[in-house]
Amino acid sequence: MAALSGHFRPPQRSGSFRLSREARGVEPVDAEKPGASSGRQVHSTAEMADFGISAGQFVAVIWDKSSPVEALKDLVDKLQALTGDEGRVSVENINQLLQSAHKESSFDIVLSGVIPGSTTLHSAEILAEMARILRPGGCLFLKEPVETAVVNNSKVRTASKLCSALTLSGLVEIKELQRESLSPEEIQSVREHLGYHSDSLLSVQITGKKPNFEVGSSSQLNLSTAKKFSGKPAVDPAAAKLWTLSANDMEDESVDLIDSDELLDAEDLKKPDPASLRAPSCGEGKKRKACKNCTCGLAEELEKEKSRDQISSQPKSACGNCYLGDAFRCASCPYLGMPAFKPGEKVLLSDSNLHDA
Repeated sequence: MAALSGHFRPPQRSGSFRLSREARGVEPVDAEKPGASSGRQVHSTAEMADFGISAGQFVAVIWDKSSPVEALKDLVDKLQALTGDEGRVSVENINQLLQSAHKESSFDIVLSGVIPGSTTLHSAEILAEMARILRPGGCLFLKEPVETAVVNNSKVRTASKLCSALTLSGLVEIKELQRESLSPEEIQSVREHLGYHSDSLLSVQITGKKPNFEVGSSSQLNLSTAKKFSGKPAVDPAAAKLWTLSANDMEDESVDLIDSDELLDAEDLKKPDPASLRAPSCGEGKKRKACKNCTCGLAEELEKEKSRDQISSQPKSACGNCYLGDAFRCASCPYLGMPAFKPGEKVLLSDSNLHDA
């Protein structure tokens, strides 16, 4: 019998084993109730072959409280028969998977939620952990109830969001294998274990593959230069002739050459009016204001007008002796206190001088 790890007790007698229910928090299956193992569909050997399980492989089976016990035991029996003595079947509760001691790249195949009657939801952390314990090239098969309609703040995702979550966990080649309606037992399980009720639920089975490299692995890049050619590369004669223009072609009457100067007319040679280069909004309105990065010349024009206004606002001498110095200036001269200057020299008075005057 293949080696077992997880939450199974040693066999009590030949050909059978007992699952620890009370220790793991799994409710016993009542054969008298609807949906018990006698009325549930179980995995056949042909269905196991769909998972690609063969002898010598390490398989992990993830279950939760919604998984029927008898269906879980039947699934493990079939997996043990397929993996053989060299393989191993590990059974792990989904709520304890993150605390498990599984090393990276421990399993060839991980099965989650595929137990008939199971309604398991997979969080992003659980999907990432499943991807971690998968070996490079290993496959994940999971089954989960999904919504067919987009519902805000719903704990049940749509199939597209589930595929996106698998991609974000690090898996590739995400494929939807099967989509079917929920059985009455599964609908009841969703209500009891998930506390969710909806009439638009479906059960979808999806597979994903771990890339053929481990997270954090590295590979040397081949940065060798290209092979050196012994000579010039071969050129297609037709292509060379197409892009070659010789002196004989210039004299050929069949070749029409265009003078670039003939493409310009009199309007093109005229110097444009600077006003026509302005943007439509420049200077419009009662207050003329240039743009921050003015390129039409309005900023320079406004600056010149400002300088002219400052010069025109300077006081004019009534006596004509202001330039000689304070000894020749009137008592009310605005140039008092300033040094003498040459006649005609522009002297700008600050606002403080004008105010004092």
